[in-house]
Amino acid sequence: MTTDVYDKAKRSAVMAAVKSKDTTPEKALRRILTSLGARYRLHRKDLPGNPDLVMPGRKLAFFVHGCFWHGHDCARGSRVPKNNRDYWLAKVARNVARDARSQAALEAAGWRVEVVWECAMKDEAALTARLEGVLDQAASVTASDASPAST
Repeated sequence: MTTDVYDKAKRSAVMAAVKSKDTTPEKALRRILTSLGARYRLHRKDLPGNPDLVMPGRKLAFFVHGCFWHGHDCARGSRVPKNNRDYWLAKVARNVARDARSQAALEAAGWRVEVVWECAMKDEAALTARLEGVLDQAASVTASDASPAST
């Protein structure tokens, strides 16, 4: 069994510094959406899961997930620390279950949910193209909802 390179106090300080808001990937997503002309609200506490970005008029919610913390199937997300392995497996499993509950609750309330993974930020052009499609689809759905029913 290997030991942690930090003592308990230092490890606690390191873990406490892990942010849940205004992360680098979240800021990158905001920058891309803004460049596409999208307007959004941040961290709506009144919605299930407190989505990172919300477009209320389009009923579109975005979650920016860190690959490790939310159990993505990429190389970083599938890595499990050697120390305290059982704790980390359970921790990530709880996060994944919570994410699924939040997404299901939002969808049941009529919201479209988009998850943007941290690793997707590596290919900004592909992410921008994906987001353009998401915004176009959300705009067309919103437009069809607003149009009067034909008889």
